[in-house]
Amino acid sequence: MISTDLFDFYLPDELIAQRPVFPRDQCRLMVINRRSHNIEHRHFFDLGQYLKPKDLLVINDTQVIPARFYTQKNPTGGKVELLFLYRLQELWACMLNHSKRVKKGTILSLLGNPEIFWQVEGREKDWWLLRPSFPPEKEDEIFFNYGTTPTPPYIKTPNIKLEEYQTIYARHKGSVAAPTAGLHFTQSLIDKLKNQGIQFASLTLHVGPGTFFPVKTSTIEEHQMHREWYQLDQKTAKIIRETQNNGGRIIAVGTTVVRVLESIYRQQGRIVEQRGETDIFIYPGFSFQVVDAMITNFHTPRSTLFMLVCAFAGTEFMKAAYQEAVEKQYRFFSFGDATFIF
Repeated sequence: MISTDLFDFYLPDELIAQRPVFPRDQCRLMVINRRSHNIEHRHFFDLGQYLKPKDLLVINDTQVIPARFYTQKNPTGGKVELLFLYRLQELWACMLNHSKRVKKGTILSLLGNPEIFWQVEGREKDWWLLRPSFPPEKEDEIFFNYGTTPTPPYIKTPNIKLEEYQTIYARHKGSVAAPTAGLHFTQSLIDKLKNQGIQFASLTLHVGPGTFFPVKTSTIEEHQMHREWYQLDQKTAKIIRETQNNGGRIIAVGTTVVRVLESIYRQQGRIVEQRGETDIFIYPGFSFQVVDAMITNFHTPRSTLFMLVCAFAGTEFMKAAYQEAVEKQYRFFSFGDATFIF
């Protein structure tokens, strides 16, 4: 059994990035060689110096939806923050803040628009089940007219614009958190990499709130991993197989991509077209079969994402790399700097 405490580390609050860098590719990049244990300090626009023709960057093209709503209880007026997670037929699965006195039958009305409301139907595990006052075909209109950006709890900056928390290649609506490794790409950088002979392919994984949850069990094996929906189409599967056959590297842009690729391989023995849900939990001892390198941000202590990068590059080495990042004042988490681990 592996102790969760092994994946804890000290991080000063002032290193938690509260806003993104602009232009996006001006953020810092820690280049981490997991074999030689060499570390270099660059900027994201230098990424091409570490890539070779035939390499394939696999991106997650999910789109963040404005899934946070501010409501009040009727008739008491108590404020409740609602975070939409996913739809269960005619009900919504949601997280609620300030929900101590919420119970079945409670009406939550949108602040300033009481004709839009949700009725609490009950609970399912960690989520509340709510029945909206509007039909499913109205959801997009409600989200994009009244919803706000669902930034993580460690980002205290108010009024973050949705486009600040969205990759430039986002296409398929469904995430309540951004695949943050992709936030650093600009169109000019993508064009430059393509001109260099680097290929791009996309898949979709809709990121849920579980990505932010720390592991609360004393050993990591006891942790129950969250499930997330994904899709990888035939075109991307073909490009990945061709890249592998031609000696190119499969470079995952983000941990979400890592989880999809390794999930499919674990089930099928190779990369094929597939859609479904994954609850794969990657931690030290895991044998990577597809991913040769990854781009990812600096993750939170005791998180499954930090455990994933430790599985890829070694726990002690990654803890040392993170300590060096703290000493050199890198910016951490969703709006923070990036790593390239190969």
